[in-house]
Amino acid sequence: MSKKTIAWAPVPIRLLLGVGFIYHGAIKLFTSVGHENFLRLLNNIGVPLPNIASWLVGWVEFLGGIALVLGAFMFVTTIILILDMVVAMFWVNLPNGFDLMNLNIMIEAGPKFGVPGLEINLLYIAGLASLLLAGAGKFSIDERIEKRDITSSSD
Repeated sequence: MSKKTIAWAPVPIRLLLGVGFIYHGAIKLFTSVGHENFLRLLNNIGVPLPNIASWLVGWVEFLGGIALVLGAFMFVTTIILILDMVVAMFWVNLPNGFDLMNLNIMIEAGPKFGVPGLEINLLYIAGLASLLLAGAGKFSIDERIEKRDITSSSD
C-alpha cells in the first residue's frame, strides 16, 4: 500500500465516528426529550451532579464530533472522546453484557431492543484509537496545519 493510500484510511473512520458523536450530542443538547431522558438516566445510575454531567457530555460529544469530521486537534479530541466512551461503558453499558443489540422481546411490529452492551463502546474506542495512532488523514485541519508548519519551517 502506498503512502497516498494510507493517508486516506482515517477519513471514513473520522467521518462516521464524527457524525455518530454529533448525532448523540445533539440529541442530548438540542431536544428536550433527549436531554430529559439522558438526565433521567444519569440520575438513575447515580452519576454525581447529573444536571452538569448531562450538559457536559452533550457538549463533549457534539463538539468532539465536529472536530472529528473536520479532522481538528485529533490527539486531544480522540483522548477526550475515548474517556467519554470508557465512562459510558462502565456506568451505562457494562451491566447489559456485550451485545450491541439486546433483544428484549418480539412484538407484532418486530423486535424490541434494550440498552446496548459494551460492544458499541469498544467499537467507538477502537475507531478513536486508530485515529489517535494514525492521525486525521487527508482533508483535515490537522493536515493543513502540518503542511503550513513544514512550509514555514523550511523558509
